[in-house]
Amino acid sequence: MFYGIPEFRLPKEILEAELDYLKRMGIEIKVNYVIGKIKTLDELMNEDGFNAIFIGTGAGLPYFLGIPGENLNGVYSANEFLTRINLMHAREFPVFDTPIHNHKTFAVIGGGNTALDAARTALRLPTTEKVMLVYRRSREELPARLEEVKHAEAEGIEFHYLASPTEIKGHNGWVSEIICQKMELVGTDTSGRKHPQPVIDSTFPLKTDAVIIALGSGVNPLIAKSSSDLHTDSHGHIELADPDINLTTRPGVFAGGDIVTGAATVISAMGAGKKAAEGIHKYVMNYEH
Repeated sequence: MFYGIPEFRLPKEILEAELDYLKRMGIEIKVNYVIGKIKTLDELMNEDGFNAIFIGTGAGLPYFLGIPGENLNGVYSANEFLTRINLMHAREFPVFDTPIHNHKTFAVIGGGNTALDAARTALRLPTTEKVMLVYRRSREELPARLEEVKHAEAEGIEFHYLASPTEIKGHNGWVSEIICQKMELVGTDTSGRKHPQPVIDSTFPLKTDAVIIALGSGVNPLIAKSSSDLHTDSHGHIELADPDINLTTRPGVFAGGDIVTGAATVISAMGAGKKAAEGIHKYVMNYEH
């Protein structure tokens, strides 16, 4: 929530207050501590003596388009862009030595809530003159909340529907434009939405000096790969042996949020945490030493 949700949607002072409350409760917080590298789940339980563990690492591994030009300067994943702005204070250079390039035009690829967050954040940067959102379906299929879409439209973000990038072009190593292909909707796909397919000979350019790719994200496999008896599905999401208490296939290890469901909402993740907390309480109370 600190780095993924913009200040204008969730003020940091609210999160700071919540964090301070947890600290006052006596919760110890260890930062810069990569589970799977510094310690594995096996080591935490077998050597450090923890009886129960909850995994809530989310889904922060960004997906990319796989098109030419994605390695150009000025191409960001939404994760990186939002982190640099929200957590690293990139907009406050030189007070904070973590600048982001002074782009004038942004093209955001995607149609989810994260894409809208990235677009509206980009619009608030001091040098920004225009922000475009490129989405391969129509407005009716946008997965983002309608309220967020209306806010973006009211703020002047330019929407390009039924368009999909095929190439990012550059000049001197920096983004100069994206080449898009017009799409048309036919039938439905596995998500229940109309399926987009390319329109032949319909490419067109959009001038921009920055591209933010917001196509969703997957899970980091580090914890699951470094731990025994922890089952995952084909996408790397942790499988639950008992969904009622969010217990995984390993006794004493619970999980919830995006690491289980895939990218979803903060509300659902909080609900999973509360459900798991009840399960952990029962498990620890009945734990046989």
